[in-house]
Amino acid sequence: MTIRVLLADDQAMIRGCLRLILEDQPDITVVAEAADGAEAVALARSLRPDVCLVDIQMPRLNGIEVTHALAGPGVPDPLRVIVVTTFDLDEYVYGALRGGAVGFVLKDAGPTLLVEAVRAANAGDALISPSITLRLLRHLTATGAPPARGSAQPLSEREAEVVRAVARGRTNQEIAAELFISLSTVKGHISGILAKLGMRNRVEIVAWAWENRIVDVDPAPAPRHREPGDQR
Repeated sequence: MTIRVLLADDQAMIRGCLRLILEDQPDITVVAEAADGAEAVALARSLRPDVCLVDIQMPRLNGIEVTHALAGPGVPDPLRVIVVTTFDLDEYVYGALRGGAVGFVLKDAGPTLLVEAVRAANAGDALISPSITLRLLRHLTATGAPPARGSAQPLSEREAEVVRAVARGRTNQEIAAELFISLSTVKGHISGILAKLGMRNRVEIVAWAWENRIVDVDPAPAPRHREPGDQR
């Protein structure tokens, strides 16, 4: 089935480049483009795309406001939003994450990561660049953001290890290699963690880990590598 994507960016050249990258894939089509945040919200609500790619800095409504409007807490039947950013303002990315974004892609990350992020979001998963998680963690540590709610059920030692790895941007394959466990075991742990924390996806796990200070800044995140089938 074709993945229907909405592009929202105030620069026509950027939208054109993103469209070329995405429509080069046989399973992705761009159904609409928006030049500002208000237009993005209106088109998204009308067309109900599978995935919305949203720039942070846009006229009328910025990416945080668009994310809250389409995917925020209390939104009925929320859409899947991926933030595409140059990462000029870390607090914008954090605000979008707390507002329900399911992915973050830097504009210079390359076509492969962009396509992976769209497919992951469509599958109900999330993709976060390790460079974004590291920089955002440093921002939260420096600003001393208050801790979020605790888990409804305590995590096991192994689950805590998985949470720390997820918070550093590791893929499931990388986590399996680091902890010497199978890929299916990693996926099982993540499902259990989501249930215990009462969360929807791994983006929320990352935010919870940052806010509760259970992960340290890692000066050397693992190289980006995804294996086929590593969707969760």
